[in-house]
Amino acid sequence: MGALTLLFPTDLTSFLDIIRQHGDVAYSLMFAYAASHSLLLALFAGYAAHSGALGLGTLIAVCWFGSFAGDVIRFWIGRRYGLRLLDRFPRFERPVQTAVRLTERHYVWMILFHRFPHGVRGIAGFAYGISRLPWSTFLALNFVAAGLWSGAVVSAGYAFGQFSEKSINNASSGLGIVMLVAFLGLSWLLSRKLDQIVERY
Repeated sequence: MGALTLLFPTDLTSFLDIIRQHGDVAYSLMFAYAASHSLLLALFAGYAAHSGALGLGTLIAVCWFGSFAGDVIRFWIGRRYGLRLLDRFPRFERPVQTAVRLTERHYVWMILFHRFPHGVRGIAGFAYGISRLPWSTFLALNFVAAGLWSGAVVSAGYAFGQFSEKSINNASSGLGIVMLVAFLGLSWLLSRKLDQIVERY
């Protein structure tokens, strides 16, 4: 039964214990997921940091550099192959060109905040590469933006952990899991609302 619980944790405490025991793997996964801007996973990782399963400072740094590296790769792809890829996959042309237009008008705000809306995260770095944005400007703003995103999202998850600890004595209780799911769900709804705002442009 213990081995089964290790492979398929049935409560929040068991899951956090697995993260605690395999910290190096967890940090590697967070680097990869941050490179793809997985908002909800970063929020949960912040919650895990509050429980002691991960180190808060290390987690913020891992998410920071993962997010930075992911957009650098997407920028390079957009700069080198962008227009050819759009010709090959025309269904992406409209959202990418919308992001390009936003970049031409408001590149500072776009780079600082594009990680938060769900639908924009995956195409923004690619669109920056297609735009006329210089490499040097992009790298400087992207580094700052990745740090802001990492600090904000991980800290939000950490703060939720503090709130839930005060409200619930047992982290593995059903109510604790419900509160965590509700928090992640509200975060997802907020990102969708930001998507709708961006789409108006």
